[in-house]
Amino acid sequence: MSIPNLITLGRILLVPIVVWAILTNNMFTAFVLFLVAGVSDGVDGFLAKRFNMTTELGAYLDPLADKALIVSIYLTLGISGVIPLWLVILVVSRDILIVGGIMLSWLMGNPLKIRPLLVSKLNTVAQIAFACVVLGSLGLGYSVPQFKIVLMWTVATLTLLSIAAYLAEWVRHENKTMASP
Repeated sequence: MSIPNLITLGRILLVPIVVWAILTNNMFTAFVLFLVAGVSDGVDGFLAKRFNMTTELGAYLDPLADKALIVSIYLTLGISGVIPLWLVILVVSRDILIVGGIMLSWLMGNPLKIRPLLVSKLNTVAQIAFACVVLGSLGLGYSVPQFKIVLMWTVATLTLLSIAAYLAEWVRHENKTMASP
C-alpha cells in the first residue's frame, strides 16, 4: 500500500464525516474536512507521479474517491437546500453515465480503458472549488454571491462538456470495437 493510495483511502473515509457535518449543520467542520479531502486529491496524484508510486489500485481508487466525495457532498448540499437541485442532478447524472458506459462496455465484452480527460480533470477541480466556496461561506460566515454564481455555471458548463467528451469517447470505442473482426 503506497502513500498516495493511503491518502486516497483517507479521502474516502472523510466522506461520511463531511456528510454528517453538513447534515448536523456543523459547516465549519464540513468546510475544513472537505478542504482537506480536496487538497488530498492533488497531493496523492502529485506524489504518485513525482515519486513513481503509481499503482493499478491507485488508478481505480482515485476516481472512486473523487466520485464518492463529489456525489455525496453535492447530494447532501442539494438535499439541505444549499445548492440548486438541477446542479446536483447534472453532476450526479454525469457520474452515473460514465460508470454506466464503462459497465456496459464491459458487459458487451468490449472493456473500455479508464482514461481521465482534461475536461474531466478541470470539471473535478471546478466541482471541488464550488463546494469549497459554498461550505466556506457557510462555515466561515462570509458571502461571495457573484463568485459562487460564476463557479456554479462553470461547474455546469464543464459537466456538460465532460458528458459530451466521454460520450464521444464511448461511441468511438464501441464503433472501433464493432468494426474490427
